[in-house]
Amino acid sequence: MIADLTSPNFDQRPPGTEIDMLVLHYTCMRSAAEALARLTDPEAKVSAHYLVEEDGTVVRLVDEEMRAWHAGVAFWRGATDINARSIGIELVNPGHEFGYREFPREQMAGLVDLALGILSRWPIPPRNVVGHADVAPRRKLDPGELFDWHRLARAGIGLWPVEAEDCVMDEDAIRAMLTEIGYETDDFFATLKAFQRHWRPARVNGRIDWETARLAGGLCALLSGGAAG
Repeated sequence: MIADLTSPNFDQRPPGTEIDMLVLHYTCMRSAAEALARLTDPEAKVSAHYLVEEDGTVVRLVDEEMRAWHAGVAFWRGATDINARSIGIELVNPGHEFGYREFPREQMAGLVDLALGILSRWPIPPRNVVGHADVAPRRKLDPGELFDWHRLARAGIGLWPVEAEDCVMDEDAIRAMLTEIGYETDDFFATLKAFQRHWRPARVNGRIDWETARLAGGLCALLSGGAAG
């Protein structure tokens, strides 16, 4: 069941733009009510297509055909107008600023159902299911290291790599792999932390280590196989 609460903060997508990304956020506000108030405030000029509350309730804010204003200054695989090509989902969570916590089972179940429906309607490849931190690593942390990307991948939403057996522990090599995955690497430290938040959340420190390198290598190998779009 999806509730509707229309946000005024949207506009038309540019003609001919294909919807091929799904971007996940956390609200970083103290409550769902506070988040909904902001996402529907015309002065705030921010929105998302959906919000998923901690009990799994889904609120539709912007029609999928329209461009919601959720990603801001962002980059993925050479594209910079991420709002134009993406569906944005906000997950109610206080975030790192107000007491970051795990995402409840009910919320994750609601997200899985919602995301599977979105993927059935739009040609979004697994490699383009990303977090806000992935597309804006210098500005954002969400949905953060407590978000269960592995669960989503098991449900057929996004990717989860197997570590490569061999990988080079060299900054230039890691930078090239991050670029191949889709990241901008102007701030290598911030981008490496964003990668770790998504695929190596147990230790997010922005440092090159064997596990991070092997995961990046494994993800590149998965992408080169062509199955990820």
